[in-house]
Amino acid sequence: MAPSAPSLNATVSRVTARIRERSAERRALYEQRMADQHRRGVHRGELSCGNLAHGFAACGAQDKDQLKLMNSANLGIVSAYNDMLSAHQPLETFPETIKAAARAMGSTAQFAGGVPAMCDGVTQGQPGMELSLFSRDVIAMATAVGLSHNMFDAALYLGVCDKIVPGLFIGAARFGHLPAMFVPAGPMPSGLPNKEKARVRQLFAEGKVGRDALLEAESESYHSPGTCTFYGTANSNQLMMEMMGLHLPGTSFVNPGTEMREALTRFATEQAIRNSEPGGEYRPFYQQIDERAIVNAIVGLLASGGSTNHTLHLVAMAAAAGITIDWNDFTELSAVTPSLMQVYPNGQADINHFQAAGGMSLLFRELINAGLIHSDIPTVFGTDLTAYTQEPFLENGKLVWREGPEQSLDSEVLTSVAKPFAATGGLTVLDGNLGRGVIKISAVKPEHRVVEAPIKIFEDQNDLKGAFEAGELDRDVIAVVRFQGPKANGMPELHKLTPYLGVLQDRGYKVALVTDGRMSGASGKVPAAIHMSPEALDGGPLAKLRDGDIVRLDADAGTLEVKLAAGEWANRERRIGDLDHYHVGLGRELFGGFRHLAMRAEEGAGVFGGFEADDLARQVEQIHEEDA
Repeated sequence: MAPSAPSLNATVSRVTARIRERSAERRALYEQRMADQHRRGVHRGELSCGNLAHGFAACGAQDKDQLKLMNSANLGIVSAYNDMLSAHQPLETFPETIKAAARAMGSTAQFAGGVPAMCDGVTQGQPGMELSLFSRDVIAMATAVGLSHNMFDAALYLGVCDKIVPGLFIGAARFGHLPAMFVPAGPMPSGLPNKEKARVRQLFAEGKVGRDALLEAESESYHSPGTCTFYGTANSNQLMMEMMGLHLPGTSFVNPGTEMREALTRFATEQAIRNSEPGGEYRPFYQQIDERAIVNAIVGLLASGGSTNHTLHLVAMAAAAGITIDWNDFTELSAVTPSLMQVYPNGQADINHFQAAGGMSLLFRELINAGLIHSDIPTVFGTDLTAYTQEPFLENGKLVWREGPEQSLDSEVLTSVAKPFAATGGLTVLDGNLGRGVIKISAVKPEHRVVEAPIKIFEDQNDLKGAFEAGELDRDVIAVVRFQGPKANGMPELHKLTPYLGVLQDRGYKVALVTDGRMSGASGKVPAAIHMSPEALDGGPLAKLRDGDIVRLDADAGTLEVKLAAGEWANRERRIGDLDHYHVGLGRELFGGFRHLAMRAEEGAGVFGGFEADDLARQVEQIHEEDA
């Protein structure tokens, strides 16, 4: 039985209202621009005969005849397919499935364009990681290029991993006059248990096993097509898309290559056609995604102990839809959002275990019943979110939805609001004389959440490995890895450091990390103050630190401070290291303009500004002033 929505939690209501008020002017401008684009024409009917002939020249005769008619829908497919990355390899067959399903509905679909998809798992600790965050904005621009032909009545967005879904979302928002359907590929089946994988990584960091043993463990973990099964940014993406009603109910964590996955992709195509203007039930993105949907995404992220990367991505995603959020919104919502999931690194289970325990249908049921999310938002399913307590089934080959379980089938993985794993969400903001940052605490044991120790400064993550191997870190220590922000070097993830710091913690030392870079979406057991803003290169106080300074990180109190007299700290000079080695090689020189334009972490660390003309003019004026 579907839940009836109770009154909304007071804090959720207050934060939503504050976001709405804060965003009123830019949101009104966004809606006006999307409505204007709709009035100008959302599909091929606005093209000249020459334009249209180019647009369907490569199609078969049946599709050409259909495209000549202006009363049927033509879907644009934007895909992150490549066959190197496990999460996106299954997307290879999706376009043909979509085209066949569209033809069966008397409509058409065309592959509008591909977007790049890079893997942080491949580039972790490598120079290529410095392109990772900026790839989000490249993906958004590539999405815009693909859809710029104005041939389409709706769009299907095929992507899964870290920067890909946020980039696709930003692109979809700027084509917000089109209905949008996000179509996932699903996680790979479970492999080597996460606890065993982490154990082998730490043994390798200590030199107790060789590279052959490490490679074998990693290969058994990441072993087939599909998304990695730990709960990092990729799976957080899928959860948030469903929380915003951009997925079909229950579609996020169905394994690839299954009959159910195929059926969901066909139904997504059919529903996208129904949601188009020719389909008769016009549901454009801009009328679907507002501040309520963004709040739902934040609450879902917090309740699940999701990726820290979304304290950047969600800010940028919301901005693309004319909505302004900040880290205070995350903190206030975290205070009233209970922790309901324990999936690695927050526990030992993986995302397949979560799906088996009740999955998204039960998570929706719990959050709706507790009044923690807006259940009344429109969705791509043609309903509000109360229908998302259902999950899909196949009956004689036909896709149907039935109510999901009302209780968890494994309370060690997925629990209830009445008996949460913790009373508050998994993310919080740190503030103090070192700036503002975020920390993921859902995987950090309470006894490790407060660390006060001398610091050791690094300006390259590889230097930390050397210091560890030399025994220089065998003590209570806070590692400060600075000049890792978007302006300095693109803000790479520093997950490569996790095994070394984890070993030190296991040896009984008080250990923490402080950085203006990112940590993995699977940030683990070592407390890590990340995304420190402003970054060291951009006037940030991390540039004033010296080796041996005493720093206190208190995740419980939400503070991060260097223990120096105020006068001494205020008068200390900033030191800027040599960053040239970050800016050339592996294409990094092509991203100089991105580094120049990059906004601060709390503003989303993107390059697009606020998407309003006055913001862009301000950025151009700033560049001219700096050049002068």
